[in-house]
Amino acid sequence: MEAIVFTGVAGGVGSGVHVGDVVVGETLLQHDMNAEPLFPRHEIPLLARSRFDADHALAQALAAACERFIAEEGPELTARFKAALPRLETALPQVHRGLVISGDQFVASAAAVGALRALLPDALAVEMEGAAIAQVCHEYDVPCAIVRTISDTADEHASTSFSSFLTDIAGTYSTGILKRFLAAYRPLAR
Repeated sequence: MEAIVFTGVAGGVGSGVHVGDVVVGETLLQHDMNAEPLFPRHEIPLLARSRFDADHALAQALAAACERFIAEEGPELTARFKAALPRLETALPQVHRGLVISGDQFVASAAAVGALRALLPDALAVEMEGAAIAQVCHEYDVPCAIVRTISDTADEHASTSFSSFLTDIAGTYSTGILKRFLAAYRPLAR
């Protein structure tokens, strides 16, 4: 396999990360991994690591595709989705790059988000699959990159906003981003 690019939605965790923004995962971590006292919290047993880096070149290309998508389709996004994303009336979506955290539960409370922020202050987004994909790619030496559109704020309103975002908006983002990514993609030299 040449490479994996994974797209989907996530809850916003980082300050300044809003519904409608995009996060490119440069590093991924399973926030609920805990094999203490045998291994440090978050460390994957037998791998001696807790964080998995996305492939730098793929993440750069994906971030560039996200920037192009927002620059080229920002006004259309505003016109089409401003009822669902009122923030678009005053600001275009932003592209963030950094830590995406994964776990096996849908985060849907302010208390849970607060706990994640306290534990992992550099986390930008929370979802359920990205770190597992990054771990498998690491183990099989397959380059990967992860992009997430922020569908909710991972608080008490998450389940409502997630459902409507998923059906109304997520496909537009993923299609627009991946179309631009693939148009510029050049196979990785390995």
